[in-house]
Amino acid sequence: MIQPHINVQSQQVAERVIVCGDPARAERIAGWCDDGQHLTTNREFSVYSAWFQGVNVTICSTGIGSPSMLIALEELKQCGATHVIRVGSSGALQSQIGLGDLIIAEGAVRDDGGSLSYLPKSYPAVADLALTTRMLDAAGKLGAVHHLGLVRSHDSFYTDEETQICQFWHQRGILAADMETSALLAVGRYRGLKVASVLNNVVLYEQDVQQGIAQFNQAEADMMQGEKLSALIALEALVTG
Repeated sequence: MIQPHINVQSQQVAERVIVCGDPARAERIAGWCDDGQHLTTNREFSVYSAWFQGVNVTICSTGIGSPSMLIALEELKQCGATHVIRVGSSGALQSQIGLGDLIIAEGAVRDDGGSLSYLPKSYPAVADLALTTRMLDAAGKLGAVHHLGLVRSHDSFYTDEETQICQFWHQRGILAADMETSALLAVGRYRGLKVASVLNNVVLYEQDVQQGIAQFNQAEADMMQGEKLSALIALEALVTG
């Protein structure tokens, strides 16, 4: 049966999956693998099949935010996915995190709405330990500057109180913010999947968000290198062990 949103059948999806927001990033990740092939694009969902170190992997873009990411997650699980790692981008909440640094999430503050439609807020969003450990090992081998800790996921960075919100979580040691990690970790674990997240920092702490995103769109070198390293680290973690 063809899934209604990601538009693929179960035999087209590998057990090991990378999800990312941007369809263009999914294409780039497939290009860093062997025999990357585009399967389908429907709305924000672009799906690729590829091989990495002899293991079949699927790469699927999910668009922006937890609702569309959770649609993809549910349909990927229906197709037989067992391990899912998010390769995303984030804005730093701590001043020591530079552009292109990687954040490997141990867990996430659940300020997204998507996961709350499944689970009470007291349910934790925690990454799979084995996948996280393998990403840390891969980051060390590749010499990637990385930070391990907690992130926060939310639904908008254009709220009137955004500066105060960022300062609140900065003071509580949260490393960075994105829009999907908490939903992936909470709902993925609830659905019995092995899930993890690695984020490429594209906005410095207290930098204007629009300015940071504009720099990323201009392919500023260190952030693009961070994107590639985050993808390679996730791929390594998926195919080992």
